[in-house]
Amino acid sequence: MRLPALLLPLALTIPLLPSRAAQPIRPKVVVVATFEIGADTGDKPGEFQFWAERENLSQSLSLPHLSRPLRYSTNGVFGCVSGTTVRAATEILALGLSPELDLSRTYWLVNGIAGVDPEDASVGSAAWALNVVDGDIAYEIDSRDAPATWPYGLVPIGGKAPNVINQDATWAPKPMAWPLNAGLVRWAFDLTRDTPMPDSDAARVHRALYTSHPAALRPASVLLGDSLGSCRYWHGAAMTRWANDWTRLHTASQGNFVMTNMEDHGIAHALRQLDRMRKVDFNRVLFLRTGSNFCTPAPGKSAADSMTEEYSGMLPALEAAHRVGSRVVHELVSHWPKYESAPPSR
Repeated sequence: MRLPALLLPLALTIPLLPSRAAQPIRPKVVVVATFEIGADTGDKPGEFQFWAERENLSQSLSLPHLSRPLRYSTNGVFGCVSGTTVRAATEILALGLSPELDLSRTYWLVNGIAGVDPEDASVGSAAWALNVVDGDIAYEIDSRDAPATWPYGLVPIGGKAPNVINQDATWAPKPMAWPLNAGLVRWAFDLTRDTPMPDSDAARVHRALYTSHPAALRPASVLLGDSLGSCRYWHGAAMTRWANDWTRLHTASQGNFVMTNMEDHGIAHALRQLDRMRKVDFNRVLFLRTGSNFCTPAPGKSAADSMTEEYSGMLPALEAAHRVGSRVVHELVSHWPKYESAPPSR
């Protein structure tokens, strides 16, 4: 059919559409770090720098809905910095909804430093989480206003006292915990449990102060241990007791609190929502936290002083995060035909 003469100039200004849409990028692994101190490479390291440098994440992809470019290597490993607190959840949700990416078979490694419970492990240790727990949603009163019988001023939403869930409060937010694929987590633990762990003089001196905590006195190790996320940076013996109680409460006594952080619950929620939309596979999600500091003070030290002191295990924890996590990443990428169709399991 011939166009009328008056429409020809307009027709000539309309760009031709491609015959077929560009194929989306299919990452094999996405490593999520939550903060970086400065540049991604070449200066004082945060959680992302060792990954960017050592995994040759030299390519970058800027997406308008993300606050920082993705970095990636030619072998399918991608890395991103999610930001801290609730910002992490929105960043990961935006990443998961990116039309440029097909993340349906991608493995996720959420990887960063944390406060470690001295009852479970030492600074520099690495814990693979079987559960991620939400430590934000709660009633809270100052402990000085709480009844004398309460151990702290935190109460489950809908409850009347600490550690009591009101089953009639069906309106209370759910979920409060995200169980991960236990087979995949235990596979990752088995693969990495013998990893030689980095250490430092500062970390050794600091852990020696924890004379009433045998686990804190041991060298750094790889273990299974759950992650509790809270936007508040909390510290101290009473709060550590709460974290252990809260984790048991919301995992039906199956979980064990080991690592505290400010992002994991938001990231877990975002990834679970993306799984519901069939954008990602939550069965391919791993959380690995490494202890840069203890979450409670050494005997004879105040919580206030302990909370603000320099992290004695900062560099060993950053090293451990990459050293342990990269073993899983390398295994997945090196044997991709084996792991693409279904996640490994112990």
